[in-house]
Amino acid sequence: MNNQFEHILVEKQNQIGFITLNRPKVLNAINRKMVSEIVSVALQFDRDDDVRVIVLSGNGRAFAAGADIDEMSNDSSIDLELLNQFVDWDRLALIKKPLIGAVQGFAFGGGFELALCCDLLFVAEGTELGFPEVNLGVMPGAGGTQRLTKLMGKTKAMEWLFSGDRMSAQEALQYGVINRIISKELLMEETIKFAKKLTEKPPLSLRLIKESVLKAVDYPLYEGMQFERKNFYLLFSSEDQKEGMRAFIEKRNPNYKGK
Repeated sequence: MNNQFEHILVEKQNQIGFITLNRPKVLNAINRKMVSEIVSVALQFDRDDDVRVIVLSGNGRAFAAGADIDEMSNDSSIDLELLNQFVDWDRLALIKKPLIGAVQGFAFGGGFELALCCDLLFVAEGTELGFPEVNLGVMPGAGGTQRLTKLMGKTKAMEWLFSGDRMSAQEALQYGVINRIISKELLMEETIKFAKKLTEKPPLSLRLIKESVLKAVDYPLYEGMQFERKNFYLLFSSEDQKEGMRAFIEKRNPNYKGK
């Protein structure tokens, strides 16, 4: 894979696939082409046996300061319906491998929605997040109202969405929106360290754990537990399960192959 993309940088190293938003002059404002590139590469990484974890970050001062307003300011309802741009966003939910977001500076509007598509969020100190769409006469359209509500609950989500206020990294941590706050200087180093830890885990286990947790968000408890059980059984058909248990019995480190 190469970096022949207009709005992102792409790299693959040590079983980690890196996608970096790369419009630093406009604080990585997200346009439709950028989303298409992100999704295309993420899906390629998802099918690539040499990649076990995907890391999403932003180049420059911000993760992403929002959607590209110039691109949509003159659109009509019918234009947007026919364009159906959020189909690309929906495809991000198809990614089976762990997706970690490393967020610094700002993550507003579409930038915050993109961050919330990640499974884990590591955020630099001083970062601000939020949905300012209400101040422009609109609202989030790529999942913001849904994902934020599922993470922090109806009452607090309503407050942030109604007001358009900026959320500090500390507040985001307090309400379970992010995983951890890291100093700016160490953000990528710590994110990569965690990603590296996941590359050493059995890929099929990570894949089915992710699938089961996402079902837990939407399913009633009983149905969720039945789904979990089937995935638990399924892993006993994998070579990695045999290797993991054999290594445990033989008191050695396992060698997982994702099979």
